[in-house]
Amino acid sequence: MSYAIDAILTGKARAFRGAEASAIAKAPVDGALHVGFLGIDGDEQADLSVHGGTDKAIHHYPRDHYGWWAEALGGHILLAAPGAFGENISTEGLVESEVRIGDRYRLGSALVEISQGRQPCWKLGHRFGVATVPATVVTTRRSGWYYRVIEEGAVAAGDVLELVERPLPEWSVERVFGLLIGGDGKREPDALRELAAMDVLATSWRARAEKLLG
Repeated sequence: MSYAIDAILTGKARAFRGAEASAIAKAPVDGALHVGFLGIDGDEQADLSVHGGTDKAIHHYPRDHYGWWAEALGGHILLAAPGAFGENISTEGLVESEVRIGDRYRLGSALVEISQGRQPCWKLGHRFGVATVPATVVTTRRSGWYYRVIEEGAVAAGDVLELVERPLPEWSVERVFGLLIGGDGKREPDALRELAAMDVLATSWRARAEKLLG
């Protein structure tokens, strides 16, 4: 399975709300960029305690969701082009119900692995000027996801994202997001135990599974 990459996007940390800084405003970049273990060259994260790092090196948000959001938000101007959700990778044809934790993809010449879904924070609401956006992400499971980088390489818009390995076919990003963020884990303690022991799941989400188990 392969998917055309619509856009590669990067952003710099800048003033966002009062003293707060953010690099959520990403813009498309032309030409090939180096993909390193901490992300794509030229990209930044303002708060490294919750963004970035090896488990969240690259953020992917499906362009497929933009039409739904445009209807929900009344055709918001941010939805006219990729980057509305602070993503680094934009594609069509690949959504949370179809990708799995641990999936490995060729991203241009780099090799990346899905580590977790994207847990929304207040910054999405502030960016759109609609405070309920993060809660809507949770209830609709339109979260996007993160990659860790297994092999460095290069990528450009127009390259292909190609699935090369799927070790955990039972664990879609949508399902795991629902268990750990959406409240479904209360009814599935056995699933939480599996997640807590899942090596390919991001460290912070394994810890969350442990916490939810009490």
